[in-house]
Amino acid sequence: MPRIPSSGGPTDRRLLAAGAIAGLAVGAAVSGRLRQTRPVAPGTLSDAGDQGFIDWDAVRSLAVRMNQQEPLLADERERLDVYYRSLVDQCFPIVQAYTGIQLSGTSERTFTFDRVDWVGANIEAFKHLLQPIEDMVARQRAKGNTSFSGVNRRIASAEVGLLLGYLARRVLGQYDLALLGREPVEGGKLYYVEPNIRQIEATLGLPRNDFRMWLALHETTHAFEFEGNPWVPRYFNGLLNRYLGTVEHDARLLTSGITGLRTLVGRTRSRDANSSWVEAVMTQEQRDIFGQLQALMCMVEGYSNHVMNAVGRDLLPTYDTISRRFEQRKSRRSPADELFGRITGLKLKMEQYRLGEEFIDAVVAARSHDVARRVWDGPEFLPTMGEIRNPSAWLTRIDQMDGKAAVLTAGSPG
Repeated sequence: MPRIPSSGGPTDRRLLAAGAIAGLAVGAAVSGRLRQTRPVAPGTLSDAGDQGFIDWDAVRSLAVRMNQQEPLLADERERLDVYYRSLVDQCFPIVQAYTGIQLSGTSERTFTFDRVDWVGANIEAFKHLLQPIEDMVARQRAKGNTSFSGVNRRIASAEVGLLLGYLARRVLGQYDLALLGREPVEGGKLYYVEPNIRQIEATLGLPRNDFRMWLALHETTHAFEFEGNPWVPRYFNGLLNRYLGTVEHDARLLTSGITGLRTLVGRTRSRDANSSWVEAVMTQEQRDIFGQLQALMCMVEGYSNHVMNAVGRDLLPTYDTISRRFEQRKSRRSPADELFGRITGLKLKMEQYRLGEEFIDAVVAARSHDVARRVWDGPEFLPTMGEIRNPSAWLTRIDQMDGKAAVLTAGSPG
């Protein structure tokens, strides 16, 4: 069961941003509360004035410094663009035939990146996604709240820069679709981060062409999921906007003194045993929305893996070898990677691969692929996280929905 580490799909970045918003708000408020007894001289770095809470130049500089190795030259980039576009062209009819989703070609929107390219392509998106916390900080400053100061700005900027820098060294491929209030005009783009692909290929001793086709199958399926089902990006936007709308309440709570901090601690004590640290600082409303976001991610990633498995073995003679070596690599992750995964929420992503893939496989085995792909019929057909862990519950609910629809149809005038 292959699971591509940090494939960088469209929902990954936005779920990480959601977690980052929670973490930055908590960190800023707590740090500011602890430092309120210290006088701050006007004009010092701690007097942030009307600066944004995150210094995006500093974010970019840190992330780029972490990823300046192995830059791609212009002629090499052009040659690789042609190569990866040919892979997408080969994948396209195969994925379309299996999924039954109709979609126009995407190969002309396929690009080869080095790590700095990836940082550049993603930093504006992160900036847009974290705008709600910038707006929240501006409103708090206007009210005289000094918790969000220049020191916190440096810390927050370093956190985001490290996150982007870390991801840039690990992302292999990315399907990128403009979301969060921006309607996609030309569809998404497919990115392949060649230095990371080469590194994994060499480390695991993988066959060059088969490995890249393996990646292309997964990323191309993301294009079908999002562009072939227009309700998916709209649904995701709606959930994320609802989540972001709850952030300012937390800012008021966390800057209200010891009572607010006790409330935060109370949240972590009451969290579900299966929830992550990200969820631990959320309200119940935020956890509910976050759970719906996770469920969608499970389907996006799990279905892509299912498609990759279903068509890959007939397409690639070394498919099982690639999959086996990836699984072995996953079991040998360093303690630092494990810690970073837990802190940032990337650990959730790998769990989503597993749970989503197991759900789709179970439904296919119990019924058929035609039934499994009904998860793309509309938001009401998406499984909940509970149903993902218990596929038979989802099948029962879908059967009940079909029964009600049949009754309504039979009772309507002919």
